Amino acid sequence: MAPDAPAMTDPWIISVDDHVDEPPDLWTSRLPSRFQDRAPRVDRHRARMRFEGVTPIIEKDIPDAGWVDFWVYDDIPRSPLMAVTHSVSFDEDELQAAYLENRMMTYDDIAPGCWQQDARLAAMSQNHIDASVCFPNGVPGFCGRTFSVGDLELGLLCVQAYNDWMIDEWTAGAGAGRLIPLTLVPLWDGELAAAEVRRCADKGSHAVSFCESPAGIGLPSFYDPSNFWDPFFAACQETETIINLHIGSSGTNPTTSADAPYVITSVLMFQNSMHSVLDLIFSGVLERFPALKFAYSEGQIGWLPYVITRADKTWADPHDGGVGIRIPRPPSTYVAGHIYGCIFDDDIALTARDEIGVGQIMWEVDYPHGATSFPNTFALAHKMCADAGLTDHERYQVFRGNAIEAFGLQRFGITL
Repeated sequence: MAPDAPAMTDPWIISVDDHVDEPPDLWTSRLPSRFQDRAPRVDRHRARMRFEGVTPIIEKDIPDAGWVDFWVYDDIPRSPLMAVTHSVSFDEDELQAAYLENRMMTYDDIAPGCWQQDARLAAMSQNHIDASVCFPNGVPGFCGRTFSVGDLELGLLCVQAYNDWMIDEWTAGAGAGRLIPLTLVPLWDGELAAAEVRRCADKGSHAVSFCESPAGIGLPSFYDPSNFWDPFFAACQETETIINLHIGSSGTNPTTSADAPYVITSVLMFQNSMHSVLDLIFSGVLERFPALKFAYSEGQIGWLPYVITRADKTWADPHDGGVGIRIPRPPSTYVAGHIYGCIFDDDIALTARDEIGVGQIMWEVDYPHGATSFPNTFALAHKMCADAGLTDHERYQVFRGNAIEAFGLQRFGITL
């Protein structure tokens, strides 16, 4: 049962960025028999990890090593289940040790809420979360780019099988109205992507995961002169489907040098979202498709005021580099109602809410990843909002109202 309707002073949170581990039989139970040997599946091995410099080396079938589950797709092993993407499976002391050991895991080790619906719903209620949007946590990658390489017939079937599971199982039954469907598209073909958006919209999904920078994974950029992505964008606009862009979905993460520690990437990760916002605006995508909405998952948004102010100045002054621009209006005019930031610890976004637009900020939990605020999201979020001086109405907007509007959650009975 969903939580009671929130009071204005105590709103239940809608998380617009969480993750779900795919059940081990998701694809083997859905794909035609001729693809069974190549469908995504889980293989279990005794394995350990060692490092050569900063490069991780996984050694399998080591008799005295622990058991580890590996996803395999088209006979190519993928990454194993790791502690860093399943931090909710540990208490604080165990988590530190698991991180230091780069611990690998099996489905038996991870918290049931990572992949079982009833356990996830219970975890959400424990954490004061009303509804949740879940990205993949395993073989597809955040936007399904795994399936855009190799046999594209198989890839399309894998995308469709994932979407059917997401709509018909993960977000159905007891999850209806609490787990919000987020589907994938075949990234290698704009027309196929459009068709899948429409197919999923007909089945009840109006949110899609897409790549923050397609050029990063060898696909046409948003500036492509053929407007490769326009059929996809047109389908999203037509079906009122919000486009979700998760950090890291472009296959690249910002850093300063090859030997820089991961903390540098963690601090700079927002840069991917910043680049993507500028590309979408200056390429003219939002001019051609004025009803599109984009949510930058885990990208934070406190950086937006300076970037957009700088973009406006450059747009207005060709002597300052404003050449080759494809848009007739200042960049800042394309933000409201179109560009949404998803935050979990961005205090600056809350203090700069008037410059950003408080209507452009949404909350996320990032369950079950290392950055998750679970099980203390409620207390953390309320403290951040109190420290920033948000009014009751502003807090309602950030905690849930903006998500209801951006994702059209009225379709799922979420109206307050």
